[in-house]
Amino acid sequence: MCEVNPADAYPRDLIGYAGDPPDPRWPGNSRVAVSVVLNYEEGGEYNILHGDAHSEFVLTDVGGEALANARNLNVESNFEYGSRVGFWEIMRILRQRGIAATVYAVGMALERNPLAAAELAASGFEVACHGQRWIDYQFVPEAVERADILRNVEVVTRLIGRRPVGWYTGRPGQNTRRLVAELGGFLYDSDAYNDDLPYWVRVGQVFQLILPYCFDTNDSRLQRGGDFSTGEDFFRYCVDAFDWLYRRGSEGSPRMLTIGLHGRIIGRPGRIGALERLLDHIQRHEGVWLCDRASIAQHWRAVHPPPAT
Repeated sequence: MCEVNPADAYPRDLIGYAGDPPDPRWPGNSRVAVSVVLNYEEGGEYNILHGDAHSEFVLTDVGGEALANARNLNVESNFEYGSRVGFWEIMRILRQRGIAATVYAVGMALERNPLAAAELAASGFEVACHGQRWIDYQFVPEAVERADILRNVEVVTRLIGRRPVGWYTGRPGQNTRRLVAELGGFLYDSDAYNDDLPYWVRVGQVFQLILPYCFDTNDSRLQRGGDFSTGEDFFRYCVDAFDWLYRRGSEGSPRMLTIGLHGRIIGRPGRIGALERLLDHIQRHEGVWLCDRASIAQHWRAVHPPPAT
């Protein structure tokens, strides 16, 4: 049995705001900040065409195991729906409703679809980095990951026309946060799921703002574990989350809600109506700040700047 010595350094923070979170003072005294995120990944996933040793197997309707040294044509085709159809349907819905969204963009995926990149550039949406590849960076050599981070920034800047200020790998490794902080130029890092508010962490000699993302209010649950079977499941869960946070904001404890989307998942005809109903529900409420993640980060930095030391 391992005894805990409080004096020992421990690389996790299990305490956070300890039940006493700061007042975010959202613009307009909003009761909740809502961040809608569209993940653009199709074309950057595992594939032997990309030099990988196996096919993709995560977040696809096809399911199954990775195929070693072989293409999985069904998985490839499933991903292609996201870039060919789902992306465009979600963009249409967001633009029709005037929602300021954030797009997590995989560099290689953007490079393979210049029309999608042009659409994002024209939309005015925030485009954040989502890694040069949509792969697991847990065991990727540090030098390779550093080069991929630089490449992702270069690709987004070149294709979108503005330097990305947000970072989210999704499948990070032990070096990811440090490498992102060392590069600098980012308002926030979203590789965390541990709070309903932003917070600061020390990374080496600097403080990095962490803007937590979500795995629960995320359409990936329609595939990851299969606990959501229909769009209605996604809708109901996200509505419950929104209603609770809206209520807490009314009680004097405003928080933030993130909604995670993927073109190949919620963009399917049997699911996308749930996204429309969810956005309609949110927009029927007053005192909601629907904003991109860069705006949340900028606001937090102004109201709750990093510690002096």
